[in-house]
Amino acid sequence: MNNRQTILTITGSDGTGWSGVQADIQLIHALGGKAASVITSITVQNTLGIQEFYDLPAAVVQQQVEAIVNDLQPQIVKIGLLRRTDVVEVLAGVLSKYRPQHVIYAPVLHSAKGELLVLPRVYEVIQRLLMPLCTIILSPSDLPPGPRRHGHANQLASALAYYLSLGETEADAMLHAQTYLRTLPADYAEGNTRSDELYNQFLATVERYFHRYADVAFYAEQLNVSARYLGQVTRRTANRSPKAIIDERIISEITSLLTSTHRPLKDIAQRLGFSSQAHLSRYFKKHKGCSPSEYLQQLKSGGQS
Repeated sequence: MNNRQTILTITGSDGTGWSGVQADIQLIHALGGKAASVITSITVQNTLGIQEFYDLPAAVVQQQVEAIVNDLQPQIVKIGLLRRTDVVEVLAGVLSKYRPQHVIYAPVLHSAKGELLVLPRVYEVIQRLLMPLCTIILSPSDLPPGPRRHGHANQLASALAYYLSLGETEADAMLHAQTYLRTLPADYAEGNTRSDELYNQFLATVERYFHRYADVAFYAEQLNVSARYLGQVTRRTANRSPKAIIDERIISEITSLLTSTHRPLKDIAQRLGFSSQAHLSRYFKKHKGCSPSEYLQQLKSGGQS
């Protein structure tokens, strides 16, 4: 590897490994390259999306960059997620002073879910201060034809950086990077999302316990996940909260028992784990807009089904 130059990637962290600095290092190493890294943002995310950002202060980013530049002297720099104007400013200052041979900018403006990651005012500073220092700015037209996967542009930029580290021209490096991306399996770096499996497990667990438990925390515990993650799964899969799904199943059972049996309301309440008949009535009215007795009356009069 002595004939290959160190590649410095400057971007955010993605704990899933799908994108960000983790994916950069993984792909560069897979090709046989040598990667160094600077993190600009720490994300709280999983395969369902980003929940929180912690954007590192400009001084911390600057210290990271200068530590790598002064020691390893990388001539290929790949830049991705930048979310703060002061970070853009200090980065532009370091690059202006150091002048690496190649600076690749792969814009990261939106998440895979379409969420805005970079504010327009930040991107304006990137255009004004950073882009003039870049030797390559990737665009969607650089991506090879075919289905687009999460992190596709990021993978192209990393592969491009690797081939540049071999001393290739920009044109040859781009051609080789595009060719390499075509060889990757369709699910490369996609991870193993289990949201569909977990959603089905959740429905089965609701069916098993709805007559005793209505709280989301119980079901999350049964599935060995956090209530927050369970909510992400159900909203992504069915666009509904776990609580809404639980409540719908309980209401469905109440209406079925009301209309198909002659059980007293007190017995139905006891069967479904309500503390009292009054508790069931309040719950039913909250979700159906009428009391159980009013609901039955409406059915008899043909006003509602």
